[in-house]
Amino acid sequence: MAKESMKAREVKRARMAAKYAAKRASLKASGDYSALDKLPKNASPIRKHNRCKLTGRPRGYMRVFGISRVTFRIMALDGKIPGVTKASW
Repeated sequence: MAKESMKAREVKRARMAAKYAAKRASLKASGDYSALDKLPKNASPIRKHNRCKLTGRPRGYMRVFGISRVTFRIMALDGKIPGVTKASW
């Protein structure tokens, strides 16, 4: 389980990236890179990191489901994800 401060930091980064998205796009289109440097660092969307929606785990993230591989496996075995079954051969 990730610390609550790490989860909150990711939410803050996502909010700030959305807030400055239009301004960043206009500055990039005009080629004004000195003004782009003066924007907050967290305004860049590249600084966001995908995290599991349930546990906050930063690694092993599955984009299709929005959760980590560990959480996915637990939920799939419990039958909580529709259409997902364990493969057997």
